[in-house]
Amino acid sequence: MAKKTIAKFDISATAPEGFEHEPDATGGFWCHKPLNTLPPGDFISPYSRHKTLPTPGVEKRKAWIIGGGVGGLAAAFYLIRDGHMPAENISILEEMSVEGGSMDGAGNPEDGYIIRGGREMNWNYDTLWDLFQDIPALELPEGYSVLDEYRMINDNDPNYSKARLINKSGEILDSEDLGLSKSQQWELIRLMLKRKEELDDTSIEEYFSEGFLQSNFWFLFRTMFAFKNCHSLLETKLYLHRFLDSIDGFGDMSVLLFPKYNQYDTFIKPLTNFLREKGVKFTFEARVDDLDISFTGDNKTVTGIQAFIKGEEQYIEVGKNDLVFALTGSMTEHTGYAGMDDAPELSCEKHDPGSESGWNLWKNLAKKSPVFGKPEKFYGDVDKSIWESATLTCKPSPLVDKLKTLSVNDPYSGRTVTGGIVTFTDSNWLLSVTCNRQPHFPDQPDDTLVLWVYGLLMDKQGNLVNKTMPECTGKEILTELCHHLDIEDQLDEVIANTKIRIALMPYITAQFMPRAAGDRPRVVPEGCTNLGLVGQFVETRNDIIFTMEASIRTARIGVYKLLNIPKQVPDISPTQYDIRNIIKGARALNSNKPFIGERMLHRLLDKTYFAHILPPLPEPEEKKQTHFEEELRELLGKGGDLIHKFSSWVNSLRDNFSSKDK
Repeated sequence: MAKKTIAKFDISATAPEGFEHEPDATGGFWCHKPLNTLPPGDFISPYSRHKTLPTPGVEKRKAWIIGGGVGGLAAAFYLIRDGHMPAENISILEEMSVEGGSMDGAGNPEDGYIIRGGREMNWNYDTLWDLFQDIPALELPEGYSVLDEYRMINDNDPNYSKARLINKSGEILDSEDLGLSKSQQWELIRLMLKRKEELDDTSIEEYFSEGFLQSNFWFLFRTMFAFKNCHSLLETKLYLHRFLDSIDGFGDMSVLLFPKYNQYDTFIKPLTNFLREKGVKFTFEARVDDLDISFTGDNKTVTGIQAFIKGEEQYIEVGKNDLVFALTGSMTEHTGYAGMDDAPELSCEKHDPGSESGWNLWKNLAKKSPVFGKPEKFYGDVDKSIWESATLTCKPSPLVDKLKTLSVNDPYSGRTVTGGIVTFTDSNWLLSVTCNRQPHFPDQPDDTLVLWVYGLLMDKQGNLVNKTMPECTGKEILTELCHHLDIEDQLDEVIANTKIRIALMPYITAQFMPRAAGDRPRVVPEGCTNLGLVGQFVETRNDIIFTMEASIRTARIGVYKLLNIPKQVPDISPTQYDIRNIIKGARALNSNKPFIGERMLHRLLDKTYFAHILPPLPEPEEKKQTHFEEELRELLGKGGDLIHKFSSWVNSLRDNFSSKDK
């Protein structure tokens, strides 16, 4: 039988010259024109999930992936799904003895569970959901994906919080009131209007006013995303664009989605099961210190990998057609651990992670060429990048009883509990605590809860405990927590029924350090023929970092570019350009009160097809005209005759829009 063809012309398996694998939707105006076969750069839909033909010769190529976190695992996934590379040709080298990188989850009820951090999800993390809609769920019948499981859980148990901010030992604050004056709202708007190039090496505290930095908005924002005032203003700007559609959900956390279990059991375990079943090889206790690179003209080609595997030095030869994907930097490198009766120790210098570190690979790459960036900008000041978390394994106690008063549902119900972190705004450590859906681990006993606590400020003594958080034992951290929950007098009973495991992470927010263009390398640095870089310390067009989405995006871009696959990785979801989100965000910044000009928009649109883009006005019908005129006075001044004429003109224009043809 003759081989079928879909057309009478050649169909290329590779992208044409000049094809942009990582489009920049902010780079120019997109329009329809002849020969423009690609949709807009931030177009997200099934049209972007097309399957391409294999790159010629891919079946004979190998891939070495350095780092078994979600970025490395995603690189393996995209090599298989979109790159058509045989899975048995893919090898993952992981420094730890378990896959997952910073997305961990371990322990047992006897010794206590531990999670160094958690992941807050959003519905428009499009590369993440692109991947996990193809990964089988562990607890659903065959044919259902991790995405399917996620939707079932969150659609049937919506997330929200009733106690996002707390002050004065248990007083719940109105977190819907963002507390921003008009001038402080303009600080945010001006920042969003600035070009990224204007913000090199600028910190948050250099730009924002002191009043802004004490507002409810900043408490919500900084603790949700873990920003310190010394961190990058540029990253703050990128977060504002990424989450413009979410600002009205910051106060009650209704913007967030959470998994059934911890991040390891929810994401890492099913993904690694999929890769292992396909044939991907894993090597653990493998630290890569350097890559041998051949420089020929402008081209840079990896020829070998220098590694220590189970403590023994090994060299891996890399063919010129083989691929290497490498993690640059690590958020959780040199984590110091402790328990109830001891405090964690910092195992690195304040300004250098040392030679036996996961950072060493990036340091050595940077010595070879400036295209590999400047890792010292990120690891060079631990005091600015460090914070600490603690995982609490709790039997019934006054702590659990207090938690119930702050929770949306009973903690033992299996449904949403606190709906995200509860932050103590008067805490010197800026302490937060959260209880996600329980059980948080599949083997967790019915009478046990797992809570997570973190402090953002490491240089101040506690409000009750006269130590900084890193100086504290687990008992002392529990003491400070109970103080802020106003159950300090029941501390002994809490300690008797709680296990605590501490994680002090010197580089946990190193990716937020102030930076300039070129400090982070591109996914495929200029001239690299077979090397892609993945993770949180890699430059993408417009996306943020400190998310699963960022790691997966870098992996996907690297695979598409190095194999020259004729597919694009869409830019971030275009919600920042949606007039509905802009108006909704402006209303939220004004603490849900109409912003200047909003009532005039209502007058113009409220009887038209486009009325639905406006939030309903929070006032009775009989007050609307009075408030509209007050708004006009604010806009136009005090001239009564002018206001009356302008009001009549607006009403006439509105009526003209909505009148029927005679």
